[in-house]
Amino acid sequence: MARICEITGTGPIQGRHIWRSGKAKKKGGIGTHVTATTKRRFFPNLQRVKVIINGEVRYMRVTAAAIKKGMVIKAPKRTWTKDTAPKAKAPVKAKAKAKA
Repeated sequence: MARICEITGTGPIQGRHIWRSGKAKKKGGIGTHVTATTKRRFFPNLQRVKVIINGEVRYMRVTAAAIKKGMVIKAPKRTWTKDTAPKAKAPVKAKAKAKA
């Protein structure tokens, strides 16, 4: 699956990890120096959330920022239990005729 928010469309961003060596001037050194940089990716904080869309409950992958902004209407929590749920009738199987 793509690491993209289904509402805002935010995805991974390219960045760099910077290595430094040396002692800081505040601590009595001659200062830190950059020795290397490598590429890295910053991923969005995606959460799997139950959402109501067009009266239908479904799961979506949404960023935490979109949830905080109220862009998502969360589905209400389930109040019934399996014991109290209406039971569906089992399908009736047709009997196979025996060949003579």
